[in-house]
Parts: sequence; structure tokens; C-alpha cells
Amino acid sequence: MSRRCDLLNTGPMSGHNVSHSNIKTKRRFEVNLCNVTLPSDGLGQNFKLRIAAKTLRTVDFKGGLDGFLMGTKNAKLTDKAKKIKKALVKKQAEAA
Repeated sequence: MSRRCDLLNTGPMSGHNVSHSNIKTKRRFEVNLCNVTLPSDGLGQNFKLRIAAKTLRTVDFKGGLDGFLMGTKNAKLTDKAKKIKKALVKKQAEAA
């Protein structure tokens, strides 16, 4: 299983460990992934996702999964997130 966020596809970054004598060795900064179940008010169902803690904070700030998906461009979302967003847009179009 890859260490990638299910919503924004955030993955590990690379960098250096720097010693006191300024010797640099390669290291990997892993993503802080959390297994969460997020409810979608518009669709009336829950989604089990493995997302980064940073993304979870943004989802809370935007007012839940629906607000996050509607306010995020499709280019930034993963295929799984685009699928949920497409269903949400379709549901809103039927309601209007």
C-alpha cells in the first residue's frame, strides 16, 4: 500500500539529515496518514479514506467533505475524490 493521501495525492518528500558538522545524508519525510470515515451530507453516506492530517484539517475548515470537494479544483484531486465529487455534483443538479 502506497503512502499517499486519498484526496490530494500527497506523498513522501525527500530531504537531508544535517549533522552538527554539517554532513548531509538523504532521508525521506513520510506523510502523516490517518484512517478516517468522513460523512457526505449531500450524498447521505460515509466514505472510508486514508488522508493526510494536513488534509483532514483543511476538510474540517471547509465545513466537511462536501465543502472541501466543491472548493477544490479537479486537477488537485485524486481519481477516487473526483468520483465522489462527480456524484455530489450530479445529486445537487437533480435537487435543483
